[in-house]
Amino acid sequence: MLEPHVLTIGSQLPPAAQAQPAASASVWLVDTDDRDGAAARLAPEVLDQDEHRRAAGFKREKDRRRYIASHVALRVLLGSRLDLAPGRVRITRAPCPSCGGPHGRPVTEDGPVHFSLSHSDRLALVALGPKPVGADVEALLPEAAVAELAGQLHPRESAELAALDPAGRPAALGRVWVRKEAYLKGLGIGLARGLSLDYVGTGDTPASGLPGWSLTNVAVPPGFTAAVAVAL
Repeated sequence: MLEPHVLTIGSQLPPAAQAQPAASASVWLVDTDDRDGAAARLAPEVLDQDEHRRAAGFKREKDRRRYIASHVALRVLLGSRLDLAPGRVRITRAPCPSCGGPHGRPVTEDGPVHFSLSHSDRLALVALGPKPVGADVEALLPEAAVAELAGQLHPRESAELAALDPAGRPAALGRVWVRKEAYLKGLGIGLARGLSLDYVGTGDTPASGLPGWSLTNVAVPPGFTAAVAVAL
């Protein structure tokens, strides 16, 4: 289980961000329920036009605030790694490895750093590294959602869920879901690849066997689950 660094928006950047060598991967957890409004104050100078447009598209104010906070946090961490002001970091999309379209993995033009951002409810998870990475955090789904989603998984994973006591299935589904999302985000192809092709396991420890990748659980508060995938 990986213990992530914790970033509080608006506070002094933790020493871990300054000491983190560019040759290693790091994972950061952010509580996006920004009670003192630091993200909103930073956003005009930090976010780019596309991020402002996306933020304005949210119907619920809570969702807008959380989006802004997660993207401000990402830019603060990227700026620290690249030695740039957060607002000067340029974020774009790599070509999709499936179709070649401009909607692949998010990338920056400013240096050799890969990153991945995920947010769910009040939490955001950011992974940075010198090689492709994928991060995913999710709030646990209710028991009723397990039957609906289990059939989309690898047959072995579906069988593992079916063998569990019903009360244990939401946590197991959460584990397998974030592992798959992290891996597919790392590949830059997302759910277009399908959830049934790769076996990552529903147990406490991720299954090995993804060629060229490692999967690790990330410690998050109760009610959530998270994982990170790192290219070897």
